[in-house]
Amino acid sequence: MCPHVAQRNGRTATAEDLAPLAFAGFAHFTAMQVRDGRVRGLDLHLDRLRTASLELFGDALPDDRIRSYVREALKAGPADVSLTVTIHLPGDLEVLVRTRPPASGPAGPLALTAVDHERVLPALKHTGEMAKTYFRRRAVDEGFDDAAFVDRRGRLSEATIWNLAFSDGDTVVWPDAALLEGTTMGIVRRRLGELGVPQRVQEVTLADLPGLAGAVVMNSWTPGIAVHRIGPAPLPDAPSFVEALHRAYETEPLTRP
Repeated sequence: MCPHVAQRNGRTATAEDLAPLAFAGFAHFTAMQVRDGRVRGLDLHLDRLRTASLELFGDALPDDRIRSYVREALKAGPADVSLTVTIHLPGDLEVLVRTRPPASGPAGPLALTAVDHERVLPALKHTGEMAKTYFRRRAVDEGFDDAAFVDRRGRLSEATIWNLAFSDGDTVVWPDAALLEGTTMGIVRRRLGELGVPQRVQEVTLADLPGLAGAVVMNSWTPGIAVHRIGPAPLPDAPSFVEALHRAYETEPLTRP
């Protein structure tokens, strides 16, 4: 028996249930890592789903219902999983919860190519983004690990499935551009604030990279994987920066859905 599940509105999803989503580009989702049946930043995931539903559909499901579907999915599998919650509107709002093996991301350090790209509705985590996969595949073909996006003003915003963060040696620097504020990014920012670690938001261009002391990518897998190159610009190793992000993240309590 497979320990991982796909459930529609709290019940096992059939092929017939999943078929509309396979071809639907108008949906949104959140992705999280579950450890011992618990999640970091659950409030941020619920807020993400609520905000996106209101933006895309003009309505949102109650948080308690979303949580009940997550709990139901977790009953069927191991205590440690990767879990995604997808919301779409085939008629009424529906929720697909899927679990997969836990993930922690690549070891790094990573080399990112820089490509000119701006996501549509960047503040939402939505489906149907073929460009992200295209740019990642092209980056790998060119000898990079992944791709970072540069907007029309020359600002670095985010990477394909990652947020970017930088260090100037003393302060954590977050890019000032249109981007998806990831849940891990939200956890790290609030925890760094509580720990008194300096942070600022500023525009970061490729020309600024030689003056920075380090860079990372982060997403639901990890609060920080070192980046040693973006485009033509090498970046120094910054183990203390990466460690600080991980320490901040780990102070966020795990909660049960």
